[in-house]
Amino acid sequence: MTLNNISKEFDFYLVPWLGKTKQFIDYYITDGLRDNGIDLTKTQMMMLHMLKMANGQPQHNLAFITNRDKASLARLLTTMENKNLLARIPSGTDGRVNLIYLTKQGEQMLEKAKPVLKKILDEIQKGLSDNEINTVISVMKKIQKNINMEYFVAVETNVK
Repeated sequence: MTLNNISKEFDFYLVPWLGKTKQFIDYYITDGLRDNGIDLTKTQMMMLHMLKMANGQPQHNLAFITNRDKASLARLLTTMENKNLLARIPSGTDGRVNLIYLTKQGEQMLEKAKPVLKKILDEIQKGLSDNEINTVISVMKKIQKNINMEYFVAVETNVK
């Protein structure tokens, strides 16, 4: 069986399409931010947004939420800390735990990036009707439901 035959065999499944599309979106967002003078990757943007919603998160929670291993998350946080976008503060109750806080500069960067991100997201969804967008969201919700949520609870328990 050739690689082309294997590819065609899986063309009807959604997962390869989702994976490819996610990669395209990641690159498109990061390039769009950079082209508009925003020195952030999509992942950094997501991290700033998460901290804006719930500041002071334990570092290990962010590893699970961002689907990163501890070393990869540490590199991401160090890069963002060097840009003064966030700060790692040891927990007052457990010195082994770092709490991650959005800095003033991080908040300003997030606010500067939001309109650019909105423009990029509008470009990505260009030509899609509200009905098509709602259908995709509905399908994604069904897929998420099909992936038993107990799996994610077990993964989160093992991460801690």
